[in-house]
Amino acid sequence: MKRRSFGLMGAVSAAAMSAGVGLPQRARAALTTADADRLKSELTPIGAERAGNADGSIPAWTGENLPLEGSGPWGILPDYFASDAKIVSINASNMEQYKDKLTPGTQAMMQKYPDFRIDVYPTHRTAIATQEVYDNAYKNVTGAVPAAGGSRFGVSGVYGAIPFPIPDPNDPLEAGAQIIQNHSFRWFGPYQTRNLCIYTMIDGQLVLATGDRVTQSCPYYFPGGDAASFDSGPHRGQLRNFLGPVFAPPQSKGQIYMELNTTNQLENPVKIWEYLVGQGRVRRAPELQYDTPETQANDLINYDESYGWYGSQDRYDWKSLGKKEMYIPYNNNKLWNATQFEAHGNHFINPDLVRWELHRVWVVDATLHPGERNVLPHRVFYVDEDTWTIAATDSYDAQGNLLRVVHIFNENRPDIPAVSMGTPAFYNFQTGNYVTVQAPWNSPPYNQPYLLTPIPDSTFNPQQMAAAGQY
Repeated sequence: MKRRSFGLMGAVSAAAMSAGVGLPQRARAALTTADADRLKSELTPIGAERAGNADGSIPAWTGENLPLEGSGPWGILPDYFASDAKIVSINASNMEQYKDKLTPGTQAMMQKYPDFRIDVYPTHRTAIATQEVYDNAYKNVTGAVPAAGGSRFGVSGVYGAIPFPIPDPNDPLEAGAQIIQNHSFRWFGPYQTRNLCIYTMIDGQLVLATGDRVTQSCPYYFPGGDAASFDSGPHRGQLRNFLGPVFAPPQSKGQIYMELNTTNQLENPVKIWEYLVGQGRVRRAPELQYDTPETQANDLINYDESYGWYGSQDRYDWKSLGKKEMYIPYNNNKLWNATQFEAHGNHFINPDLVRWELHRVWVVDATLHPGERNVLPHRVFYVDEDTWTIAATDSYDAQGNLLRVVHIFNENRPDIPAVSMGTPAFYNFQTGNYVTVQAPWNSPPYNQPYLLTPIPDSTFNPQQMAAAGQY
């Protein structure tokens, strides 16, 4: 499948932007307290449109949380909307009627696989956060300072919420980079510990690529902080710390991966370490970024594809194409209450288990910045307005051929509270194979307690990795 290219608007020279370091501060639209006050009126506290759409198929956002059922510690929570009646099923036979609300990748899946469909249900705007996150988002409207060279390199002056609740209204390139930064800064609580796994489906064979006990700490979201203390304190620039000791499959048991992700990759590059079984030592792995194949997914996706987008944005120009109403996966606790065997079909996730809803999304078109390279030179992102998380992506080669289709299935977590980004399914449009990344299936050992308790800073210490490893 081919698609047309979008033109890009640029205000700085290719040579200067390629250099990045040492550039003067890029001008940003001056947002005021009056702009921030919109988060208390026509916008939600983190910047989505508070009102529903014209025909009511997207309701107004109310901010009400879902009931927390059962008792902790929490594993997989129930399908909160199991009683909803399906509105429509869409496949290749009726796709034309709904194509204005389908991503090109979703349409291509319907054309390629006659049994691929999406089941559309009533829309529930379940995305919420804590009052502290809302208060921080209000401050970030006027406090955010893009990095030298623009927001694609990072941001400072922000804390405890997405950095750009109101993307730049005057510069589509800055707005696009800010929307994707919001995805990288998305809210899912300050701490998480959980068993997760990566599965590959290759030629109809389901294979466990990696099972790990994932520990994540988000210093940027620690309660009680502010932008000034964060930018100058002991956690300066620490967006998210990640530790993943591997427990399966047997040949990979004992491997450990650790990453310290940052708020400003230009000033403070991401730091990555890995401990490999049999070597007995920890090594820095700066190459595990961008389009390096991800070993934990059997090299079937690249590191910067994780979660739709992951890592430094400096190699692309990002253009906001505005918002659209589109069908995206949403409120998918039903999927996580299935086992991995029930969920994985030969070419795509079982449609019986996936819930799709109509939501407003930001559309961001990403093309390589002049002089940069990536095996995916053109990507389009569909970002949910309520959570600022990527819901779907389409990736193309230089000739406009569709290479990857990604659908991301989120999860209701009233215990955080959040609609937490769930698992992406990466469909390789050339081979017919696919990968699901970091999924919590309802079968051992993945349905283990989901801990939201504080994690000591010492957990993310590369000197301790070798002692914890097996060889």
